[in-house]
Amino acid sequence: MSLHRLRPSRVFGLALALAGLTLSGTGTAIALTPRANLNDTARFQLFPNTKFLPCLSANGSTPRVEAEVRRGELNDTMEIQLHDFKPDLDFDLFTVQRSNQLADGSPDPSFTGSFGLAWYQSDLHTDHHGEGRARIQTVLLDQIFGFDPDATLKPTNTFHVGFWFNSPSDAAACGFTGTTPFNGEHNAGPLAFITRPDARTGLGPLCTKPNTSTTPATCNP
Repeated sequence: MSLHRLRPSRVFGLALALAGLTLSGTGTAIALTPRANLNDTARFQLFPNTKFLPCLSANGSTPRVEAEVRRGELNDTMEIQLHDFKPDLDFDLFTVQRSNQLADGSPDPSFTGSFGLAWYQSDLHTDHHGEGRARIQTVLLDQIFGFDPDATLKPTNTFHVGFWFNSPSDAAACGFTGTTPFNGEHNAGPLAFITRPDARTGLGPLCTKPNTSTTPATCNP
């Protein structure tokens, strides 16, 4: 395995493991304590697209969404939980470049309708109690990005997490018409929930190591 192919924050742990093999002298690795920050955890909430709350909530309840991301050695694990939703709703979860909300929850006046680069991550479903849960495992914290030289798209981070109604009809009673591309068939409904940027850095919650020496702030990979 080549060290330069590992995520930079993972190299130290591998170096310790290799040192253990060398010290043993017999081919049996010495057990070593994992590096201290291997299990860093980010916890955050997602917030509703308020226009569509009546199409999300059951019996006047306030839907809640909580996410936890645990840093791993080769990739990260996110668990997302939905509470107090209408039963039997389907959603599509994406990581996206931009949010349409500011840190205080007000609409972002600079939002033009584009969430920027988007990565399809998972489906979500609420059961007959209005609860939902999903777990994904991929590169998430600080390093999630995509690029496309053919489209002259340079490496672009997707530090926000949001999910969309899978079916436009589930949001029709709230005034939604048309479709959005946020499902596998590219005929989804509107945004249901999304994260908000940090008030100080303007970055989404998947950036845990912001670099505020730049303007705008960037993220240390």
